[in-house]
Amino acid sequence: MHQLDELSDDDLIDVYQIEDRSVPHLRANFVSSLDGAVEIDGQSKALSSDSDSRVFSMIRRLADVVLVGAGTIRDEGYSPLRLSAASRAWRTTQGLPGNPTLAVVSSRLELSPVNPIFQSAVRPIIVTHEASPTDRRKALAEVADLIVLGAAEVDLAAVLKELAARGLPQVLSEGGPHLLGALTSADLVDELCLALAPLLAGPGSGRITAGVPTTLTRKLKLATMVAAPDDYLFFRYLRES
Repeated sequence: MHQLDELSDDDLIDVYQIEDRSVPHLRANFVSSLDGAVEIDGQSKALSSDSDSRVFSMIRRLADVVLVGAGTIRDEGYSPLRLSAASRAWRTTQGLPGNPTLAVVSSRLELSPVNPIFQSAVRPIIVTHEASPTDRRKALAEVADLIVLGAAEVDLAAVLKELAARGLPQVLSEGGPHLLGALTSADLVDELCLALAPLLAGPGSGRITAGVPTTLTRKLKLATMVAAPDDYLFFRYLRES
């Protein structure tokens, strides 16, 4: 087990580094309370801390694309995707673009073209399906690139292939629960990074996953664990081959 306060940023990057960045990899990142809550009063930010923010920023630093559900954009007041100067400088030294691309998954396209996310450092991508409203698609095409895959629902497996074809194989899913549920149901999750907050949230909140129940299970193997001085624990689980 690593101690967070003993790790430099480069050390922390090594904890979460992917062995071969050319191989497509879907990493999901979530924070949860001790009793399994994914949010407090409707927002996951209430479960965060300085240590969580630090780990979160290092994980983002490694992503080619950050995948987010439209509901999370609306519920969390999602900010434009722009990394810190230190993160941009590190990525540049690794031969990566200064910022990852934001990709938003949406079936109904209930996003305003003036939403702040469209001021991200890199032009965002909107991921939808063929049955989504054409008028909204046209409006959002003014501020984002569109990926349209699937007849009546988004074909997430095809989306990941398309992202890899665009040179974006390292995908970081930041939620929400319905997106993780869909990715899990399609057996597309290669890695789960789970931050455990030292809080009891009580009843009422959902889990980190939601959606249509499935009988599919996927065993993951604990790869690393990091403990922080504020009693947060950070687990990294990898898919078993």
